[in-house]
Amino acid sequence: MKIPDEKWYEAIKVRRSRRQFNGRLIDQQKERQLLNFIDELNSLVEGFRAVFVTENPEKVFRGAVGSYGKIKNAPAYVAFIGDMSDPNVQEKTGYLGECVILEATSIGLATCWVGGFFDQNEVKAQINLIPGERVLAVSPLGHTDEKYNLEEKLMSGLAGSHKRKSLSRIAKRVSVEKWPYWISNALEAARLAPSAVNRQPWRFIVSEDSIVITVDSRYFSFGISKRLDCGIAMLHFHIGALKAGVHGTWEYLTAPDVARFVVS
Repeated sequence: MKIPDEKWYEAIKVRRSRRQFNGRLIDQQKERQLLNFIDELNSLVEGFRAVFVTENPEKVFRGAVGSYGKIKNAPAYVAFIGDMSDPNVQEKTGYLGECVILEATSIGLATCWVGGFFDQNEVKAQINLIPGERVLAVSPLGHTDEKYNLEEKLMSGLAGSHKRKSLSRIAKRVSVEKWPYWISNALEAARLAPSAVNRQPWRFIVSEDSIVITVDSRYFSFGISKRLDCGIAMLHFHIGALKAGVHGTWEYLTAPDVARFVVS
């Protein structure tokens, strides 16, 4: 898949997790554009698929959604489904699911990664799962008012959802002063990746000839794979590298490492 780095790089900068929607339906042009993108993405990969759903989103998101408050009035959602026999299903779902998130953002739709606290049974009732598949995450889709309402302000503030760890905390080995520009740009994009309860579990090991992403050593997972979060950061890193003129690919590794970025 060719990554539209210019468009998605801008989407990274403006994307915010939104949970309070205004109930306005997604217009047909935007819905068709996103559906076409999802169909193309699904046709290119194995072990993952995304499904766009407009049937009863309220039932999927009923109740509280962790410490971030409730999701309300979303007219649609997208489900991210992984084949659990794939050893890299979590990081693959994070990477490819974020492709959908950034594409939706680029056409003016609001989103929010939800890896827990949604009704799994309701999603299963609305989507035909293949044996071995599991819904690993979902995202509401729709329109929001431009400004956060009071509940969103309170909950995002309590969760620290916009705070990001410094580059010196998420990247080790070679000092910041010795990084080429493309690595700095790629890591800055990775810093902005969303993660469960904003835990930012990714760590980048920077060497002169490779970049490895691994998970931190903290125990708490909140029932959501840290490798899924790392998959999201991997896409952001890839986009940041492309924006700086560097092409490369990710090679999957075994735990606790996640993947290695190889410059082509």
